Order: sequence, then structure tokens, then C-alpha cells
Amino acid sequence: MASSTAPVDFPAAIRAAKTELRTRIGDVRGAFAQVEARMREEVAAVVAQRERGEQVWPVLEFAELDRVTEAQRAAIRRRGCAVIRGTFPRERAEAWDAELVDYLARNDFEGSYRYLDDGVFGGLAAGKPSIFPIYWSGPQLAARSDPNMAAVRTFLNGFWRHESEGRVWFDPARDTAYPDRVRRRAPGASSAGLSPHTDSGSVERWLLPAYQQVFRHVFSADPLRYDPWDGAYRTEVHEYPSTVMCSAFRTFQGWTALSDMAPTEGVLHVVPIPSAMAYLLLRALQDDVPEDDLCGAANGQALPISERWHSLLLPALTPIPAVEPGDTVWWHGDLIHSVGPVTGQRGWANVMYIPAGPHCPKNAEYAARCGQAFLTGASPADFAAEDYETTWTGRPGLAELNPLGRKQLGLGQGVSAGSRPREPRRFGR
Repeated sequence: MASSTAPVDFPAAIRAAKTELRTRIGDVRGAFAQVEARMREEVAAVVAQRERGEQVWPVLEFAELDRVTEAQRAAIRRRGCAVIRGTFPRERAEAWDAELVDYLARNDFEGSYRYLDDGVFGGLAAGKPSIFPIYWSGPQLAARSDPNMAAVRTFLNGFWRHESEGRVWFDPARDTAYPDRVRRRAPGASSAGLSPHTDSGSVERWLLPAYQQVFRHVFSADPLRYDPWDGAYRTEVHEYPSTVMCSAFRTFQGWTALSDMAPTEGVLHVVPIPSAMAYLLLRALQDDVPEDDLCGAANGQALPISERWHSLLLPALTPIPAVEPGDTVWWHGDLIHSVGPVTGQRGWANVMYIPAGPHCPKNAEYAARCGQAFLTGASPADFAAEDYETTWTGRPGLAELNPLGRKQLGLGQGVSAGSRPREPRRFGR
């Protein structure tokens, strides 16, 4: 389903959607009460686990992914997040960090950078931006197309049901690229962080038919049947046109650590409950929410999670454990997340944002557009057209992109005999 370019009267559309969804559900209060009770149990379990000093985030070793236990798999399914230690050797990640510094310095990024507020975090508490619109550096290209990264993403895609409703929705073993940015927060920096939110759709989750299919159980008075790991219809979702829309289906959002980071140093927090989306959807249909409001959701912005509407969930916000360069951090694409505040940060807090995007027509089409942007150094289509790298020296070209990287961007293999890299390791479900 292609998204319409016609102007949308969102207050009217929200009122109409609420009427239709309430009719479809019937007993809206009863459905919400079921989900609310489940969320109380889940939040209490997270808080109790944290208070016992236990690790809420599942932590795995890359070298042991082919020996992951059923208990570890169950923990990832329940929590919707994971840290995978040693995805890359520490020395390689630190070298990437140094190479990024050189790339930025030689092209005077500090002197030319003009912060552009793209509006995605409108309405959220946010500190001074430390996310730089750089997409095509050597380290980013190397990490995205590394066999270790491909293996991790295949492993994570395997937590999703890619076949359901009589259809195959995506290929979990085939990688596509979703080029994203880098974060560099300097020692001594202070930041207000970023308040809780979810990405990849705000008002769309209630208004668009494809999203209504994704959440068909929530919107048919059977909300406890909702499976956040079911890929059905996810690859058919399109957001309303805006400067901050996401054109890909991401099974997991993720980043690769380039420096040591402690849980108190302004890091990622999540509400580790993937099924909390059912609560968010039904909360907006309750009688205390204005008829033209969806608990603060607005087109072109991240979906805010607030004390006013969602206080039940917020005690579960839990930071990542300490991470080292080369570790990768992952969270389900619907998971509520935030960035903690920090004052006088100790050491750097540097990451490369690299999510998991399995192959499907939706992702392949966007990746091919990104491939064309790569050839010129332009910003990818989902991001503001700042295009810093079009004239930069040291930007890798097609010759520096390995066969997997070319395939991820829809640029073909171009492999000569004997030049293929080792194949990604494949791990079972």
C-alpha cells in the first residue's frame, strides 16, 4: 500500500479512526483492562529483577551464538532486547573510532556542521544533539557489511515469525542495508538525554489499514493474542510522508559501541516489554483521552511515552549494562526507549547506528535508493538532505565496498574469482 501525498486532516482522521476501532473492539474498557493487568505483572517483574541485582538485558557472547540456550532465547523474546559482546574485536572498534575522528577532522566537519532540527523528537525532552549526519565513512561501511554483523542480524531476525497468515513476509537470512548516523559525545559533556518514545510510526499505528492489520488482535477485542514477534503485514506498512518517516522494516534497532560506556553515562534505556505496544494502542482509545488526541501522537514525530498517559510502564525503564568497544546493542523495533541524562560525562560515548533490516520488497527498494545515494555521498532518503559527504575527501567509493556491502545496497556483486569474503555464520532459530 503506497502512502498518499494528499493532505490529511489529522484531528478528523483520529476522531474517525477512534469511532471505527471502538466499534470493532466493542468492550474497549474490558480489552484495556486485560492488557493493563498483564502490563502490571510485566513491569513488576522487571522492577523486581532489577532490585535483586540481576541483569535485565540479556547478554550473549558473539563467539557463542551457535550455542545459545533455550533459556537465553526465551529471555530475548520476553525482553525484546540484547547486548551481544565481542561482535567485533575491541581493537578493531577502537581503530574505527580513530578513523572516524580523522574523517571528520580532515573535512572540517566541526567548522561546517549546522545542526538541523528535523522535528522527529518534537515534544520530547532532549539535550544538545550529539548525533552527526554522517553515513558513508569507511568504518560505517565496514561494520555494516562485515560477516559478523550479518551473522548477528540473521540470528536476531530469527526471533521473528517470517511466515504467517499463509504468506512469507521477509527472508530472515538475507541482509539489506539501512544506513544511519553516528553519535559522538565528548568527555565532560552534559546532556538532558531524550525522553521515552517509540519509532517507526506514530499516528499511523491507529490510522493506516496495514498497521491495523499488524495489530489486528489488539483491535478485535482479543489483545492478549497479540504477538510482537509476528512479522505479518509489517513489510506492507508505509508512514505518512514527512521529513522523519522510516522507509524500512527494522526487526531490531541497534548500535555498535566504539567506546566504553557505563549504565550511568547517558546511555540507552528501554521498557523491556515488547507487548507494551498493545497497552499504548488501547490506552489512546479510553474515555479520558480527548477525541482528536492519541496520547500526544503527532505525524512526523516519534511517538511520546509520557507520565500523563503511560505512567504504569515507566518504572520498567532500564539502562543497558556496561559495554565495551565492539559490543552491539539491540532492541525490538517497537520497544519504548529513551536516553538517560548525564552531567560531566567520563570518557567518550561513541556509537554507530546499525539496525537489522531483513530482505523484503519494501526494504530492498529503499536499500537500492540508498545505494544510489552512496555513489554520490548524499544523505539517504529517510534523512534530511544535508549531503555533507558529497565533496569530502577520504569517502570510500564503490571499489572499497565488499561484495556483501554491494548486495546490501542493491549494487550487485561485482566479484572476481577468488575475491569473495567468507560467508556469514548461520545460526539456528
